[in-house]
Amino acid sequence: MRILIVEDNLVLADKIAAALRQTDHAVDLVHDGEDALRLVLQETFDLLILDLSLPGLDGIEILKTVRARKINLPVMILTARGNLDERVAGLDAGADDYMVKPFELSELEARARALLRRNIGQRNPTITVGKLTFNSVDRSVTIDGQPVSLTPRERGVLEILLLNVSQVISKEKIALHLFGFDDEASVKSIELYISRLRKKIASGDVEVRTIRGLGYMIDE
Repeated sequence: MRILIVEDNLVLADKIAAALRQTDHAVDLVHDGEDALRLVLQETFDLLILDLSLPGLDGIEILKTVRARKINLPVMILTARGNLDERVAGLDAGADDYMVKPFELSELEARARALLRRNIGQRNPTITVGKLTFNSVDRSVTIDGQPVSLTPRERGVLEILLLNVSQVISKEKIALHLFGFDDEASVKSIELYISRLRKKIASGDVEVRTIRGLGYMIDE
């Protein structure tokens, strides 16, 4: 999924981004509050990890604006402001989760996964269709219990389709969730990933169908 990290500590931001990219997520970084709000209003993200003390615009103001615009975006506050009143203020402003610095990256990753699943109504970390099972925790894909070797991009496309079973997903929408600003993104590359994915999961009783002119879908 595509995640925006808004954090003015460059070292910390890079560490978080590196950890999330290791689990296939597309990650964008900004370090200024005004830039962050502009991106959230213009682009599509699946999760916002938001520091509160930011140059340009405070994180709480960003959060209030996002909620006032009714943007369906999970928000995890990440801050050194750890007292009870500040935690309550952040949650009341519309945050979905709140982590206080310092923290363990493994916990942040687990909380991020939980927020992403919750946002699309998927409580279980595993998704099974036919003989194929996808595990969002360790990013493994198996068919009849046997591992399937997929590239990070192929896994990302499969996850997007599995999270939207029986729904048609356009190439453009897949690209929005799959690529960050620094990635080379194109609709043609989505077609290539789909073609490779079909061959690799063919034995799993799972069909990636092409809905001409609209996109792709997986049926249960």
